[in-house]
Amino acid sequence: MSSTEERWREAILPANATIQQAIRNLDQVSIKIVLVVNDRAELEGTISDGDIRRGLLKRLDLDSPIASVIHRNALVVPPEMGRDMVMQLMVANKIQQIPVVDEHHHVVGLHLWDEITTLPTRSNLMVIMAGGMGTRLRPHTENCPKPLLPVAGKPLLEHIIERAKLEGFSHFVLAIHYLGHMIENHFGNGERLGVQVDYLREKSPLGTAGALGLLNPCPDAPFVVTNGDVITDIRYGELLDFHMRYDAAATMAVRVHEWQHPFGVVQTKGVEIVGFEEKPVARSHINAGVYALDPGALSVLIDDAHCDMPTLFERLQAKAKRTVAYPMHEPWLDVGRPSDFELAPHVLSNSRS
Repeated sequence: MSSTEERWREAILPANATIQQAIRNLDQVSIKIVLVVNDRAELEGTISDGDIRRGLLKRLDLDSPIASVIHRNALVVPPEMGRDMVMQLMVANKIQQIPVVDEHHHVVGLHLWDEITTLPTRSNLMVIMAGGMGTRLRPHTENCPKPLLPVAGKPLLEHIIERAKLEGFSHFVLAIHYLGHMIENHFGNGERLGVQVDYLREKSPLGTAGALGLLNPCPDAPFVVTNGDVITDIRYGELLDFHMRYDAAATMAVRVHEWQHPFGVVQTKGVEIVGFEEKPVARSHINAGVYALDPGALSVLIDDAHCDMPTLFERLQAKAKRTVAYPMHEPWLDVGRPSDFELAPHVLSNSRS
């Protein structure tokens, strides 16, 4: 967890605090902003050193309430807003702090320029599911596991690891089964890529979640899980931060999928025609194959038993555990069919441009 995650809570003051308390808070917390909340824990506004100076110039004293110096139209962002957009807002508005608020206007985080421009080093684990048979990609996968198939000169799996490494991840666990020895021979302990690589060796296919039951020791912090055949520019770190902000047991990255009906749709009630819709577009969220999990989520797994991720989410929901969706818009491709494999280099090129 970053230092900001620990400090923003200390920067919260009630709306009936005094200017002296605000000054003390600015000095002790040292993030150059005070977050003012009302008795419903809603954000009333922010206070900076400049706001206090302007108040004192207006002959307010240290015992004056902070109500008259609160910046009440402070720019805020929702938890799901990505790092790049937050940086653009900071530059455009010439500010260095932006509070993060939820749908109830409660403060759930704080973006600071100094920290958002420096990618953190993350000790969190990243598990990559790389044990599938790749049946739909035959003959490409007859003598090569799908995660080792080359895309733009590198194996699929290597692109995933390098992308995550850029965001500070350094410890990877690869779940392997089909031709797993080839994956081990290629990546070894990860030294060549400057990371640590360990392995979960499935004796039989355990699905997209079952292999997590083999983790030993169990992670002591939230961790990321991704399918080994997903090419994407998703920010794994932002997914993890989103997961922790919502205090979820499990978070699933989802994409909006649009499908246009090829025909005009006739709406009827009995034999009566009540309306028409010309080639309507249906929108739904699809599973992107990237997740963040709390260590406690593993308690719903059965040792050495097959389990897919949707089943794990359903088991958590049955236990009234919180499961949330992380909406993503970044380039994404599930390399499952030969046509996807042919498209992969172009998706990768577009995502990096």
